[in-house]
Amino acid sequence: MSKPCQLCPRRCLVLRPESAPPGKGPGACRMGRLPVVARAGLHLWEEPCISGARGSGTVFFSGCSLGCVFCQNYKISSECFGREISVSRLREIYRELLGQGAHNINLVSPAHFADAVLESLDPPLPVPVVWNSGGYDRVDTLRRLEGKVQVYLPDMKYSDDALSLRYSGATDYFETAKAAITEMVRQTGPYEMKDGLLEKGVLIRHLILPGQMDNTRGVIDWISAAFPPKTVLVSLMGQYTPCGPAAASPPLDRRVTRAEYRAMEEYLLAAGITDGYLQEPDASGPACIPDFDLTGI
Repeated sequence: MSKPCQLCPRRCLVLRPESAPPGKGPGACRMGRLPVVARAGLHLWEEPCISGARGSGTVFFSGCSLGCVFCQNYKISSECFGREISVSRLREIYRELLGQGAHNINLVSPAHFADAVLESLDPPLPVPVVWNSGGYDRVDTLRRLEGKVQVYLPDMKYSDDALSLRYSGATDYFETAKAAITEMVRQTGPYEMKDGLLEKGVLIRHLILPGQMDNTRGVIDWISAAFPPKTVLVSLMGQYTPCGPAAASPPLDRRVTRAEYRAMEEYLLAAGITDGYLQEPDASGPACIPDFDLTGI
C-alpha cells in the first residue's frame, strides 16, 4: 500500500500511485512510484574519474523535486519527458550498460524514485553505483542507500538562500545540502581511486552562476571548513549554459565570463582545495547535453 511520500526534502506527504503519466502525478516531482527514464547509455562527459575511457553507464531519470530554472536537463527535469518502466526493466538496463563496458552505473536525479532504485540494486552490482543528485537530498533517504551506493556525485548549488528560493523554489537548500553531503561522506569515508577511477567517495560539483560570485565563495568556504584535505573531491564548473526559462532572464541569460571563472578558481585554490577538477567556461556547451530521446530504454 502506498505511504505518504517523504523521499525528498519537500516531504509532500502525498499518496503517489504506483503508476502515473509523467508530469501528471501528485507532489513536487509529479511522478508515480515507478521510475520514469529519458535516456540510458555510456556517458563520456562526466569528470574523468567517473567517465574513464569507456564511459559511465548513465540512467537519466525524469522529473525532479528541485526544479532549477537553469537546468540543462530542463526537458526531463521540469517538462518530465520520459517513459515509465518497471523495476525489472531498470535492472535489465543496468546489465545492458555493463555489457557495453560501463565503468559504473550512474543514476541521475534518482531521489524521487528511491524506493524503486533500492529494489533494483538487489542483488548488488559488480561495479560502483553513482548517486548523481542536485544535493537536495533527505538524510533519512540517504541512510537507506548505505552499502548500496559507493560513489556520491552531489551538486552544491547555493550558499545563498535568496538565490535558491529564486531559482529553485527552495528556502532550505543550503542547510539541506550540507546535511546531505555530510551524510554521504559519513557513509563512504575519504575518497578512493583505482586506475584513475573513483571507486568510493564523494565528488562535490559546484556550477558557477553568472554574476553570483558571493554564492560560489560561500560554497567554497563551507567545503573547506567541513572536510579535511583528501576527504572529498571538488569539481568547480565554469561552463554554465543558459537553458530553460533562465535563457531569457538576466543575469542567467549569459555565460560565465573568463574573469569570473578565474577569480573563483583562485579563491578555491587559496582555500586549500586542490583535490578535484577545474572546468573552464569553454569545457562544454549545448553539444555536450545528451539527446533525451529514450535511447536505451
